[in-house]
Amino acid sequence: MRGLLQFTLDLFDAPVPPQAPAPAGPSAPDGAAPPAIPLADAMSPASFVHPRATRELTLGNARVAFEFTRGKRRTIGFIVGAEGLTVRAPRWVPLRDVDAAVKEKADWILRKLAETRQRHAKLEAARIDWRDGVSFPFLGEPVLVRLDPHHGFETAGAMLDVGTGAETRVLRLALANNASATQIRDAAQAWLMRQARRIFTERLDHFAPRLGVAWHKLTLSNASTRWGSASADGAIRLHWRLVHFRMPVIDYVVAHELAHLRVMDHSPRFWETVETVVPDYGDLRQQLKDQPVPKW
Repeated sequence: MRGLLQFTLDLFDAPVPPQAPAPAGPSAPDGAAPPAIPLADAMSPASFVHPRATRELTLGNARVAFEFTRGKRRTIGFIVGAEGLTVRAPRWVPLRDVDAAVKEKADWILRKLAETRQRHAKLEAARIDWRDGVSFPFLGEPVLVRLDPHHGFETAGAMLDVGTGAETRVLRLALANNASATQIRDAAQAWLMRQARRIFTERLDHFAPRLGVAWHKLTLSNASTRWGSASADGAIRLHWRLVHFRMPVIDYVVAHELAHLRVMDHSPRFWETVETVVPDYGDLRQQLKDQPVPKW
């Protein structure tokens, strides 16, 4: 069974695990969060509606419609995701106790809902409008897309002009000037995925001997919630869109997954292992969470 063990790196913050309502106090469920700001002072009237909402409450001055489910569990749990708030409770808990638990966690719930909404707004602002002249980040620097129907490229229909100094790099695609957005996107994605496999392979080969491990297979992932994963048999999965980030961030993710081949958990020993090859992993990990990834 050990060969089936797998550990993953979240694309965004992991959903909050179900938990029992905690006593009122300044601490939030995720421990490291700052004290909550009084709702009346921190938020204008807001509305957070889950698309599958079955219950609704007013928390502070905000309307929160949430998905409510019951199941075989012992505690009331809260999950704030892209769609909104989900509350799960044991079958025997009265609805009034569920509502009381939600109200008790109002500050934390509203803060997480607001953070999720802000993240979504950043993603929408970073959405790529696929056309001639659009730009996107590659290894943390902008790349300008230009359609070049008369150029015969040796590398599968695309070529990167690096330029000199502060000049913007240009990705020339062998497409007609009237190419559709889908054609431009697919051609750019194919080029990015080729770069991702090349870069990831180089960095895996760089870090594996330093960590004293051996990887055997690289798969490019397109998962919606994970940046990477590692299996005990040496198989590594990395999200191809990591190539939008700077190389140090990519190195952190690569080292993170390879470190799992030595320590198959997220214990202090695991993080100490990562630190041996990426001393500033904490800052890079935060960049991975904070930097909006272009939406395709």
